[in-house]
Amino acid sequence: MEGDDAEKAKDAPDPFLVRVQVLLDRAHASPGVVDGRDGGNTTKAVRSYADLKGEKGSGAIDAGFWQALAADGAPAVMRYTISDDDLRQEFIGEVPEDYAKLAKLDCACYRDAAEMFAERFHMDEDLLKAMNPNVDFGKAGTAILVADPGPDPDPAMKVAHIVVDKDRGELFAYGEDKKLIVAYPATIGSSDTPSPSGKMKVNGSAKNPKYEYDPKNFVQGKNRKELTLPAGPNGPVGNVWIDLSKPTYGIHGTPEPSKIDKTNSHGCVRLTNWDAQALSRLVQPQKTTVEFKG
Repeated sequence: MEGDDAEKAKDAPDPFLVRVQVLLDRAHASPGVVDGRDGGNTTKAVRSYADLKGEKGSGAIDAGFWQALAADGAPAVMRYTISDDDLRQEFIGEVPEDYAKLAKLDCACYRDAAEMFAERFHMDEDLLKAMNPNVDFGKAGTAILVADPGPDPDPAMKVAHIVVDKDRGELFAYGEDKKLIVAYPATIGSSDTPSPSGKMKVNGSAKNPKYEYDPKNFVQGKNRKELTLPAGPNGPVGNVWIDLSKPTYGIHGTPEPSKIDKTNSHGCVRLTNWDAQALSRLVQPQKTTVEFKG
């Protein structure tokens, strides 16, 4: 193997890591996007998997870790047939980066069907396309190979307390019994717009929220006027907003799940859209407390 072929092989997703990431996702130690590549969010998920089991973990994929994780022997991937219902929605092609242009749209919808399916199955879009070469994702009746992340956490497992750990770049949610329920990689503030410190409560949550842009909080591009941006998964806060008792702060989704904990937020806590959705079903308005740590 030479030249470009060797480079492509080296850069190709690792099937073993795809399985590891899917099984971690099923165990609710989220690796962020399933992409088949080693990285910081996978290391965090491996360590958090040990936390969920009440053990100490280094973040290494060693024999003990794999023996425990592999107890889930179900396939990591599955076949899915694209339906007419899947495609019976609006796709917008390109998503404007400029908020003034985005504000003119009716929705911040998915760009296309490939992006929709990648998010539905918690996948990096490049991995989805690599697993389904030359597939038309916009054609009903087409069978595609996708990750099988399993069901969301049981909504009966209500979250009593959330720890947003700035040092680890993760969000940890605990039940009434103080046991860890889920662990999610998170983008948490920046040096220019830091996240808050201390404790607060969850006021409530909203699905598919519009976004009220206020240049007093931060300036995007050349936009110096207030704007109302449309709802949708490609909006600035994704498809879920979990409102916190400190004004203007929240836990929310993102239009770019592959960049979780790899870029800065504007002070809030950013999760993948699917992790934010799952968490919104577990929190209790006026009861769930949130602590920022680190």
